[in-house]
Amino acid sequence: MTKKRVTLLDVAKHAGVSRATASLIVRGSPNITEKTRQKVLKSMRELGYVYDRVAANMRSQSPSTVGLIITDVANPFFSELLIGVHNALEETGLIEFLGTTFDSDAKQERLISTMLEHRVGGIILCPVSNTSPETIERIKNLDIPIVHAVRELPSIDCDYVGIDYTAGTQLATKHLIQKGHRRISFLGGSSSSSAWKERLEGYSKAFQHTGLEVDESLIVESSVTRQGGIDAVRKVLFQKNPPTATVCFNDLVALGVMQGLRDANLIPGEDMAIVGFDNVHEASLYNPPLTTVSSFARLIGSQAANLLQQRISDQSREQQRIILQPELVVRSST
Repeated sequence: MTKKRVTLLDVAKHAGVSRATASLIVRGSPNITEKTRQKVLKSMRELGYVYDRVAANMRSQSPSTVGLIITDVANPFFSELLIGVHNALEETGLIEFLGTTFDSDAKQERLISTMLEHRVGGIILCPVSNTSPETIERIKNLDIPIVHAVRELPSIDCDYVGIDYTAGTQLATKHLIQKGHRRISFLGGSSSSSAWKERLEGYSKAFQHTGLEVDESLIVESSVTRQGGIDAVRKVLFQKNPPTATVCFNDLVALGVMQGLRDANLIPGEDMAIVGFDNVHEASLYNPPLTTVSSFARLIGSQAANLLQQRISDQSREQQRIILQPELVVRSST
């Protein structure tokens, strides 16, 4: 049985106001006292009311749009993921409604609310680091299909598509150890992210399998941007015993590390070996070309879109978890 949609009249009755007053509040009218506004907003939250901005796109009809929420559209990885989603959806006539969080929980909440208001048929979510289970349950309680991509949330029962981050950084670190490096830093990312924890696990496993110890001082968190890479490499360069190689959270951090080395009058690939993660297009064009781990962003996008379409067609089917296997691409930076 489908759940009854909460109406504005339900909200008005719950808050003890007229429907006209409730309507003015959802339309942002200034002619309402703040006390009344807060009372009605509280009722909306308690009842799970979602403002119907696109009345024509009723639940009983086939959806025309789906939501796609990513972390940073400026990151080439997510640009590739978007292409994968678009190509898969184009065949079905569905249109993606794109939003970017910049890893902000507040922005993610606003985007989800907007997409629900526009009654998207489902959501592909690349969640922010500190996403709460309540956020996901809110979507599921409204019977909106949801697929997670790139970053997996613990204890959340949802379809998921991602890469084996542990295997990827293990490949990268093992490659550097085989090259003779022993002082290898791990730069970029936030420890609050499941993807960071899985990458660090792979980094640590490579050391353990060769009988080497991890130096905690060589593990530096930073934003997953070029500037983050510059900041992180500065913190390890001026140690008493600096690293001779580094594994980076992603390619953007790696490109920032290269810039940070140049700023210190050092030569990337010679004074320090560098491995990235993602294999974005720019990695092969940089000087020196970047050794990196392919994470197949476009394939993740298309697989996530396919899972969402399947979930829209059949909400009762079993959850699926697709983990792609990474590949090391060796170039001149190592």
